[in-house]
Amino acid sequence: MPLRFEANYADPALAFDPLVDEVFAELKSSFLEMPRGDGFVDYATFEKGYQALKRSTDAFGNVTPATVAASIEVAPIAFVVFRAILGFTPPEWAYVTTEMTGLTVGQGTARSIDRKVRVQPLKPRPLGATLTDRRIRAMIDAGVKTLLAGVNAEVPTVLHRLEKADTKEGIKSLQPVADLGVPYPVLLYERFQGQPFASHRNSVSGLVGEVVEGAIKDVLTAAKVSFRETKRAERITGFDQAPDFIIPDEFNPAALIEAKLSEDDGTARDKVARVQRLRTLRDQAGQNYDVIACIAGRGFKVRREDMRRLLQATDGKVFTLSTMHLLIDQTRIHEYRSRG
Repeated sequence: MPLRFEANYADPALAFDPLVDEVFAELKSSFLEMPRGDGFVDYATFEKGYQALKRSTDAFGNVTPATVAASIEVAPIAFVVFRAILGFTPPEWAYVTTEMTGLTVGQGTARSIDRKVRVQPLKPRPLGATLTDRRIRAMIDAGVKTLLAGVNAEVPTVLHRLEKADTKEGIKSLQPVADLGVPYPVLLYERFQGQPFASHRNSVSGLVGEVVEGAIKDVLTAAKVSFRETKRAERITGFDQAPDFIIPDEFNPAALIEAKLSEDDGTARDKVARVQRLRTLRDQAGQNYDVIACIAGRGFKVRREDMRRLLQATDGKVFTLSTMHLLIDQTRIHEYRSRG
């Protein structure tokens, strides 16, 4: 049994260092692993989109709105391939499209189109006359015009977005790269500029943040414990900031849970402050519900003093992904267990 669950936090002489070390040993960074999500595109799929685009444009010798659109109708993932050639994010492409074509394409709309393509990347999709299809055609048109123009900035202090090995001179740069490839250092340099998996990290940021919440719900649901999961910025009477979970509900709470996966010490410190605030509210109201912290990520390993404060505010009820199975037994939540 972890030491922190058995320590006497009313003891002014309690040694916190072993307890802090214990939690630190359980915390692991998650930046090397990301959820795939249902919008992840593997290389084989991406390459099929690239080949469709290459065939349709005659090896990039005939890049027109019509030839690019034809490739997207056959293999929708070619839309994302074309975006990668441009080097745009969906919102950036939306902005350029609105500016160049006069058809308004919102950032949210561009993200939605991009995601739908990634979810069904190889299902043929004829472009018709719907508003979405008109927006797609407008985005293609703006992208082609941008690519054909190439880099036209001559101000030394300005870096143009097409200042890339395959687009610096527009189609003239793209054709030899498509035929012969690029040297490995060029690939590494552009990866350095763009950050590997940055687009995917952004698209699954919500899933990453829900890792801890998902683990909590799994444990509570398995034991058939009634709980209330609050919504973002929801107002709960008696709390200036609603906790992430209340067991069983806010009218007769036995336990409050704050959940957080943090890879930086700033957001970790914010969460520690929120937990301390919950403890203060409890003590001021003369209540006896448990204040619980469920955490993950390297952000909580940066400051020992923050972890000491977290342990003190929760009376040691700090759970990580590796101790989440003890959440019910080591808190008042066991009073609401309906299944052993």
